Amino acid sequence: MVDKPPKPAVREPKGSTRRRRAKATGSGAVALDPVIHERVRLAIISALAVNQELSFNDLKNLLEITDGNLSVHARKLEEVGYVRCAKSFVGRQPRTAFKLTAAGRNALEGYLERMESVIRATRKK
Repeated sequence: MVDKPPKPAVREPKGSTRRRRAKATGSGAVALDPVIHERVRLAIISALAVNQELSFNDLKNLLEITDGNLSVHARKLEEVGYVRCAKSFVGRQPRTAFKLTAAGRNALEGYLERMESVIRATRKK
């Protein structure tokens, strides 16, 4: 087997979105939870905030996403403790249900407060 040479580092063009985000860590930046800020994860947490429990299929259909997409994002939320996943069987059918944890509810509340403050600041200008 022949070793491949390492790929050269890709440098972001000046003024690119990724580069601007990297610079936005100063005191003027809003500290948003990166776990929740992702669109699908925010949708999952929001859906669970208004429902006591949702099954995998209910959540997938509600958000109109694929099995794989839901699995990846739900696992990330579970890893940080925002969502609890319970697996069981109904008859011979496997059932996966999700619930929002207290930490998840607190994280969502904090996220919403920060977003509201950004909105208020933007409207004042």
